[in-house]
Amino acid sequence: MNLGFTLSKIPIMFQASLMTIELTVVSLIAGTILAIIIAFMRISKRKIVNGIAKFYLWIFRGTPLILQLFVLYYALPSWGITLTPFVAAVIGLSLNSAAYTAEIVRGGIISISKGQYEAANVLGMSDVQTMFLIVLPQTLRNILPAMGNQFIGMLKDTSLVSTIAMVELMREAQLIGSATFKYTEVYITAALIYLLMTSIFSFIFNKLETKLSVY
Repeated sequence: MNLGFTLSKIPIMFQASLMTIELTVVSLIAGTILAIIIAFMRISKRKIVNGIAKFYLWIFRGTPLILQLFVLYYALPSWGITLTPFVAAVIGLSLNSAAYTAEIVRGGIISISKGQYEAANVLGMSDVQTMFLIVLPQTLRNILPAMGNQFIGMLKDTSLVSTIAMVELMREAQLIGSATFKYTEVYITAALIYLLMTSIFSFIFNKLETKLSVY
């Protein structure tokens, strides 16, 4: 490996990795908000509402993320809708993430014992108060390990947005490799940066999980 070459390109690749992190964080926040809405729809007793949620999950869990990104970036312009690579990436990652996170949230909600609802009812809380003050805080704490895995998975999935000209870590690695033909050095460096990022965020989520654990 050409060590001098690798060291000279590390700052550029680290700068690109900041975009990877930004995409991951923004998409996770947007995806989680949407996932909570979908989870509520999934546990709704109204068949139409429940059916819409199931259809959403069927579409976004049943098709590849890369195909969803292609539709947003390459197909929508033919319908008069043009998105920038960043916007298309955020929308695609958020919609896809929400489909998986929604089931995690739904599982967390239904895992809360009925006694919690009954206690809240005795205290005179409304259904909305019960959900947001009693159920959701416990749910989010219980699903934190799964959410950590979802975050790490999305961090790696951002590499797919390189296919829609979004310049993040993977795209930068491709550009440098194509310009210099130093593919081995470039992709090993990219792999090490991905490992560094996933290790850091895994450590953070493990610490949060330990701190919020109920003994």
